[in-house]
Amino acid sequence: MSIRTKLTVRDTASSAPSATDKPAPRREVSEEERALRKERVAAAKDALKRSVGLRGEQVAPARAAIKLYLQRLNEPRQPDDAAFKALIEGPFQAPPRKRERR
Repeated sequence: MSIRTKLTVRDTASSAPSATDKPAPRREVSEEERALRKERVAAAKDALKRSVGLRGEQVAPARAAIKLYLQRLNEPRQPDDAAFKALIEGPFQAPPRKRERR
């Protein structure tokens, strides 16, 4: 007796793409935006490389924030220049000292 494989037929109604399956329209990115993005990615990667051996309570959260920024590059909302600069300098700045009460 030979082994037969059972072939199934897909339901053509369920496999047809619906109106909600359309991809989102692609946003055109200007050359200026591409250049700014490349500069920011290079700066973020450089900050990660330089902060590898640093110690302190501020280093781990700052590195995590930089990694999160790199993961979310394609999202429409990006930090402004001042926020990005603070993000990049985060691992290298010592946290403010706590005041002791007398």
